[in-house]
Parts: sequence; structure tokens; C-alpha cells
Amino acid sequence: MHKLVKYIRKIDYLFLLISVGLIVLQVYLELKIPEYTTELTKFATSTLTTSSDLPEVYKNGGLMLACAVSSMIAGIITSFFISTFSSNLSRRIRDELYKKILTFSNKDIHRFHTASLITRTTNDVVQIQNFASMGVQLLIKAPTMAIWGICKISATKLSWTMAALIAVGIIVIAVTIAVIVCLPRFKKIQKLTDSLNAQARENITGVRVIRAFNAEKYQDVKYEKINKDITDNNMITSKTMGLISPIMSFVMNSLILAIYWLGVVIINDIKVDNQNMMQAMAERGEIVANMIAFTSYAMQIIMAFIMLIMIFIILPRTIVSTKRINEVLDTKPSIVDGNLNDEKVTEQGVVSLKNVSFSYYDDEHYALKDINLDINKGETVAIIGPTGCGKSTLVNLMMRFYDISIGEIDVDGHNVKDYKLNDLRKRFSLATQKAMLFKGTIKDNIALGVDEKDIDENKINEVLDIASCEFVNNLEKKENSEVSQGGSNYSGGQKQRISIARTLYKDSEIMIFDDTFSALDYKTDFDVRKKIKENLKDKTVIIIAQRIGTIKNADKIVVMEDGHIDAIGTHEQLLKESKVYQEIALSQLSKEEL
Repeated sequence: MHKLVKYIRKIDYLFLLISVGLIVLQVYLELKIPEYTTELTKFATSTLTTSSDLPEVYKNGGLMLACAVSSMIAGIITSFFISTFSSNLSRRIRDELYKKILTFSNKDIHRFHTASLITRTTNDVVQIQNFASMGVQLLIKAPTMAIWGICKISATKLSWTMAALIAVGIIVIAVTIAVIVCLPRFKKIQKLTDSLNAQARENITGVRVIRAFNAEKYQDVKYEKINKDITDNNMITSKTMGLISPIMSFVMNSLILAIYWLGVVIINDIKVDNQNMMQAMAERGEIVANMIAFTSYAMQIIMAFIMLIMIFIILPRTIVSTKRINEVLDTKPSIVDGNLNDEKVTEQGVVSLKNVSFSYYDDEHYALKDINLDINKGETVAIIGPTGCGKSTLVNLMMRFYDISIGEIDVDGHNVKDYKLNDLRKRFSLATQKAMLFKGTIKDNIALGVDEKDIDENKINEVLDIASCEFVNNLEKKENSEVSQGGSNYSGGQKQRISIARTLYKDSEIMIFDDTFSALDYKTDFDVRKKIKENLKDKTVIIIAQRIGTIKNADKIVVMEDGHIDAIGTHEQLLKESKVYQEIALSQLSKEEL
């Protein structure tokens, strides 16, 4: 947990310092009340009390009330400072986690899994916030009250002190056993929560497919298995911790009985006769007063240990959550910035791949093998090949979403590893294979990452026209129409056209369209490509596609198979020279059409 201390600011330390002072004041006031109770009891049990002593009674009663009210006010102020501290701390940790995750490569994200990263930025941070808001108070108050209370009772009867210490010992043993049983379970629960989130996310995302295949029961069984595992572990921890409460009640009631029983024994030992009756009654009254005060102190000590138990209930889960958060924060991103000064880059729109090989699993199973390819400024280069041959992987390596295993990729004359990531990715506009839209408006999605005040409305309309987004003009609010999360309120073709418009709006020197025309009908596909060619004459365009019609007019077509380049050429050349290209072409068009 000490690693998270660096997220505490100076103002937070001030809040903590004030809170510590107020908590100590609370303890002092609460332990002061039994002293006034003792004085009042002495007056109540004394046979010599007269009306002249009433002001003293009112005085002690008033001081008791003042202590109670002052303790309440100190507690309220403490809660304000502690809640401010805990909220600020959790906000900073969430911010750091989010920023860290954004630096992760695809490989780093796959290592943790998306569902686990979501759990760590939400559930695990909440565990730390709960500990900071409750645990910090208890961590200061409980030991202070326990030690101070024990010091108070140590000056009283030895038998009472021993009874209190025995009660405390029983509680400590019970809590230790509970923590030993529950700690491994808490670790397991957090991991199972990751799995539960992953399963729930998968079921909700794929609900249409599940319904289409009547697979509700099948998915329910998978979800219920994880849910049952979490429930079973929670039941064990809840039952174990639940035993603490009745044990505490039994110990507290037994301690009260022991104190009063020992008090009766002590009182009975005082001999009363006619000669010392007044003195004996006074001694008995003092013992009764001390017994009541001791009971109050003993209950406060027990309450201190109850607070410690609450800490031990919160602490194991907090420790587990802290470790999980530190795993993310301590992870060094596998892809880091280079040192190249962007001003030294003079070329534009040029990509060169030299003997590039790549493996997702850092082994000899290569997704790409010995790739050599030169793309010149202003060229339209198409990449085609069977599913899984490495087309999208090639694009991911150019933009450095992954690092290559062997070889070198140069963009504008410099190795991609030399660029700062922001500078490298500024050179690319990417329309992804899966059209990803974000909650907001169509305009927000097209001008993604641009401040609203800097959005060029004319350019928005221009790219909407190039991407054949006529449907936007039919919407009531046009480009200001709402987009649901994931773009669920638009069709696949509409989402792809908005994605294409977003790529065009960024207006980078290299435009990549990763199978973004697949959901478009042939006419729309033709219209969009025609407008792109007319408007992006000076841009380098890379098109990944499955349709021959989409790519046949490209300046250069790269044919891929099993992770390597089979052939490079124009449509006419490849029809004569590449068997793979011929097979793909003939599977879509007849010989006469070709």
C-alpha cells in the first residue's frame, strides 16, 4: 500500500493531521465521561449527600453533556476531512490507472484482459476509498482508545483488569482466526469478479447472437457457474465474519457479569459494624462508583477492538485491491516513445517495410514472415488475401500498436520506433475494420479528439458528402444527432460511413481503410471510393478489402497468403501472374466480367 502514498497531496496530509488531532480529542472526551459518572455515582450512593451538593451534581452532569456534544462535533468535522481526503485519493488513483492503461499496447491490454482492467479501475479503487474513509479513522481511534482505556483501568482492581484483559485476548484470537480463513477467499473473490464482469460483458454485447441461436440457457449456465463460485466464497467469508458479532456480544456480556460479580465479592469483603458503618458505606459507595466507571472503560476498550475487527474486515480486501492496482501501475508499457524530433522529418506519405516478421506470442509461430513492401507518396495501395493472412496485422505494425519481432518499418524515412507515438500516429488516419462509434453526437465522432470550439463545420459537411452520409441530412438534428454507446442506434453501413468520414476529417498524410467498405452496398462502395480518389489525390491511401471491385483500380495491389506476400502488381498483372489472386477474383466474378 505504501506505493499509493505518492498520490497523497500536501493538502491531504493537512486534512489527515487535523483529523488525527480531532480523533484524539474524541477519545479523550469519551474517556473523560466515566470520570464524571464516577462522581455522580458517589453522590447518588452517599448517605451524606445534601441539597447543598446539588450544584456539584449539576456541574458533573453538565460536563458529561459538554463532553458528549464536543465529541459529536469533532466526529462530524473529522468525517468531513476524511471523506474529502478519501474521495480525492480515489480520484487520483483512477486518473493514474486510466492514463496508464491508455499507454498500453494491444499486447499489454490482452495480458490483463479488458474486464479485469475495468474491475481494477472501479471495484478495486472503491475498496481503497472505503478503507481511506473508514479504515483510517478506525486505525487511529481504535488503538488510541484501547491503549488509553487500558491505562485507565490498570490503576483499578487487579481482578477487574485481568477480566478485561482475558476478554480482549478472546476477541484477538477470534479475529486472527477469521482473518486467516477469509484472506485467501478475498483474493479469490476479486479474481472471480473479473471473470463475472467478462462473462456479463460478453453476454450483453452478444445478446442478439445469443437470442438468434436460442443459446440463453447455455450462456446462463456459464454465468451461473461463476456467480455461484463468487456466492460460495462470499458466504464463507460472511459466515466467518458473522461469527465475530455473537462472540463479541457474549464476551461483552460476560465481562459485565464478571465485573459486577467481582464487585459484589469486593463489597462483601468490607466488614460493616456500628463503629465503622459510615466509613464502610462510603467505601462501598466508592467501589460501586468505580465499578460503573470500570464497566464504561471496559466497554470502550471492547468497542475499540470491535473497530479493529472492522479494520481487519476491510483491510484484507484493500490489500488485494492495492496489489491488483499496483500490478497495472507498475507495468512498463511494451511500446514507448522514441527520441526523434518531428521537425527533422522531411518526407511525407512514404512507408517502407524491410524483412518484417511478427509473432503475437513471442515464439516461432509468425503471423507475418519476411514482408518487404514500399509504399510511395500519393499511391493507392490495396492489400487483399484470405481471412487471417495478416492484412490488419500489417496496419497495426505500421501504426505501432504492436512492435515487430524482426526487421524494420520506416515511415517518412525514419524507423517507427524512433518516433514519439503521438507524432507517428498523427501521420495516419485509420478507419478500423469494426466501425467503433462513441456516445455523443455524429459531429463529436467525426471530429474525435478536437475541442468543440475548433471544429470546422464546413469540413464536417465536406467529409460527410465524400463518405456518402446522405442519411445524416434526413435526421432531425443532422450532424448533431445523438449516437448511442457503440453506435447501436445506427446500421452497420451507416456506422462504417461515419467511420470513413472521421478518417477523412483527420486529413493525415496516410489514409488507411481497413475493410471499411464491407458493409456498404456496391453502389455506395463505388461512390465513396470515387469521391475519395477525386479528393485525396495527394494522399497515400492504403485499402484493405475482400472485394475485387473495391481494389482493382489501385496503383498497386499486394496479395497476401499465410502471413507472407504472394505477389505485388496491378489488377491486370496479378490476373496473369498470381494464382492466389486469380482464385479470389474468380470466386467473386466470372471470367467474362474479369
